[in-house]
Amino acid sequence: MNIILLGPPGAGKGTQARLLADKLRLCQIATGEILREEVAKGSDIGLKVKPIMESGKFPSDDLIMDVLAEKISNPECGNGVILDGVPRTLNQAELVDKMFEKLGKSLDFVVQLRVDDEQLIKRISGRYTCQSCGAAYADQLNPTKVKGVCDRCGAHEFIRRPDDSAEVVKTRLDVYQKQTEPLVGFYSKTNRLKSVDGMAAVDDVQSQIVDIIQSR
Repeated sequence: MNIILLGPPGAGKGTQARLLADKLRLCQIATGEILREEVAKGSDIGLKVKPIMESGKFPSDDLIMDVLAEKISNPECGNGVILDGVPRTLNQAELVDKMFEKLGKSLDFVVQLRVDDEQLIKRISGRYTCQSCGAAYADQLNPTKVKGVCDRCGAHEFIRRPDDSAEVVKTRLDVYQKQTEPLVGFYSKTNRLKSVDGMAAVDDVQSQIVDIIQSR
């Protein structure tokens, strides 16, 4: 089973990908993380993308597809994958289809996490993560129950991303709408797109996605 999650920054794609990967025994593939892993390993692909990433640029679509194909072909991903963060453009979407076809696999589900932009900005602004266990919080909508103490593990150290300010979030949403939202039409034409309410609670969003998968 192979799944793509679509949604703007902060829609919860990473969270849902992790939950679904655990529940369905699938491989979560987050392109950025995989590229950093390849660089750290010093693999052939890692050596190619290292200077590109160090210069602040994005690797070419062909390089990204090479990384994905290698990961998807790994026996540990035999049950399937969840793609998180790719495709981002129409060209990448077309290349992903060709890659699955070349590997003798199919793209089974494309799930769009629908969101309200203004609520999303509130959700992301002031977001922070527990340095110890990775639990996610936000100043306005989801603070820790006890200030400065992680609900999950009790740690006191947190990480804040500098790009989680309201202004930067608005810019990221604009980029998403221009580059990635056209994918909604692309996948709708082939009847592969399903939508869920991405503004619902995390467990509710997961239940919606699982219902879609199980109803097939």
